[in-house]
Amino acid sequence: MAWYAKIRSLFGGAPVHEAAGRGRRSLAWMPGNPGAVAAMLATSAELRTKSRDLVRRNAWANAGIEAFVANAVGTGIKPQSMAEDEAFRADVQALWRDWTEVADTTGQTDFYGLQALACRAMLEGGECLIRLRWRRPEDGLIVPLQLQLLEAEHLPLHLNTELPSGNVVRAGIEFDSLGRRVAYHLYRSHPEDGRLAPMSGQGGQETVRVPASEIMHLYRVLRPGQIRGEPWLARALVKLNELDQYDDAELVRKKTAAMFAGFITRLAPEDSLMGEGVANEAGIALAGLEPGTLQILEPGEDVKFSDPADVGGSYGEFLRAQFRAVAAAIGVTYEQLTGDLSGVNYSSIRAGMLEFRRRTEAIQHGVLVHQLCRPVWNAWLDQAVLAGSLTAPGYARRRRDYLACKWIPQGWQWVDPEKEFKAMLLAIRAGLMSRSEAISAFGYDAEDVDREIAADNRRADDLGLIFDSDPRRTAKGGGSTEPLAQAAESPAPPA
Repeated sequence: MAWYAKIRSLFGGAPVHEAAGRGRRSLAWMPGNPGAVAAMLATSAELRTKSRDLVRRNAWANAGIEAFVANAVGTGIKPQSMAEDEAFRADVQALWRDWTEVADTTGQTDFYGLQALACRAMLEGGECLIRLRWRRPEDGLIVPLQLQLLEAEHLPLHLNTELPSGNVVRAGIEFDSLGRRVAYHLYRSHPEDGRLAPMSGQGGQETVRVPASEIMHLYRVLRPGQIRGEPWLARALVKLNELDQYDDAELVRKKTAAMFAGFITRLAPEDSLMGEGVANEAGIALAGLEPGTLQILEPGEDVKFSDPADVGGSYGEFLRAQFRAVAAAIGVTYEQLTGDLSGVNYSSIRAGMLEFRRRTEAIQHGVLVHQLCRPVWNAWLDQAVLAGSLTAPGYARRRRDYLACKWIPQGWQWVDPEKEFKAMLLAIRAGLMSRSEAISAFGYDAEDVDREIAADNRRADDLGLIFDSDPRRTAKGGGSTEPLAQAAESPAPPA
């Protein structure tokens, strides 16, 4: 490597970066540099197995997964049609609400429950497969479409081959000559279910080719060229496993230390000790101390008690430091992982939550919405129009206009709502934020909210009710706005 020596000579023989040197501190650091596909093929299966094992038996791993799913999905990421036709928007929203109840092929949850389940599968196993299942008209669905969720094990990692058509299969995914995904080669049943699988004769080892247009592959892309996902616990697996063992060992040590044990010594083996000769029903001799007694020892007898060493006051601080590292690896805050809110105030917890929410919003819109929600919406709307469930004139020519949609995640609950609402009100009055944007920030549809407000006002007017919350009748300070309204409606006096 003459070029390397020549470049080093330009800098006096020293490496440009300390980590690139071969000194004592970096001598044992000899990392490899596999590509995105090779690294995934080498480690993905083992990482997924260990991740599932930790989530099953480790409370902290499960808590981290649950915390992220609850914040990223919550009650669901819901669509708001942006089509220009107001009547079509109302019809499509009503039809969507009805279809979400029957979206699951197993009937165990609705579409938003499938979102949470897919997100959890992505975090735990690294990826999740969502298959579009077209239904017949006689199935009785309002839109003949349902969704089937499959774990990552249904897509074989070891299936790598070249097909006679010129396509290549990498990790179970078939690509054409342009690098586009053409199909997925999936196991008919979970390969780890064995004889419990529906296809017990095959043992789950038979694959079927499914067109890529029917599969949504949900995973977080970390490197260009990456085709499969990795579990989110990958960087915390070793630490979580050893931390769990350490905590169990400390629990056993505490239990042993809590056992009160005494040891009696005597000078001559033939001497009788205190209580010796007294037996229970089983004939076992007893020697013990009763509460509140004063035991007189015989000459030559001595009692010594066990005094196990204590771990000291560093145990809690040590766990907190380790949990912070685990929380950083998973992508949640320390408070969400452990539930420990000691030592936090409004400013500190708000700063931490803002950073966490930025990260969560990036996953919501870059992964969940792009890879799951939008493809489902597009396929659902196409199927609804084809089945006659929706009327969309000129759909073939104006498909893009009809598909326009805004996805609204569940709103964030702030630490101090009063301060946040005042800041939002100032932003709206200053023209820096619209009411629709403010309402969407809380996970609601602005049109639905406006219709509900109008309906509430009409009902209150019909019944002659006046509430402090009605700005038409009550001012912000609590006074009536009727004189102001009458003055605005009366004609102006002559000049």
